Amino acid sequence: MTEHVVPVRVYVTIFGVLMALTAVTVMVAFVDLGPLNSVMALTIAVLKATLVVLFFMHAKYSPRLTQLVIAGGLLWLVILLSLTFSDYLTRHLLTYG
Repeated sequence: MTEHVVPVRVYVTIFGVLMALTAVTVMVAFVDLGPLNSVMALTIAVLKATLVVLFFMHAKYSPRLTQLVIAGGLLWLVILLSLTFSDYLTRHLLTYG
């Protein structure tokens, strides 16, 4: 199995993009977007997490099995979030007593 060598400029570029996205997150926090503030912050956070996983954790160049494990983890996260939100959204339908 051969190792994939990533040039240093890729790491520096990704680091610069992460710092820029952090600055954008801070700027968005000071702008009143109403309920979209959380959506924007979470979108930027997901993008930053994706960059970290792909490049700093070498998932982009890893074997298919590793990518399958990552996809399985994301699928499990979606299942847990959907079950949590379905419970939260149907709480008002319950009547007690």
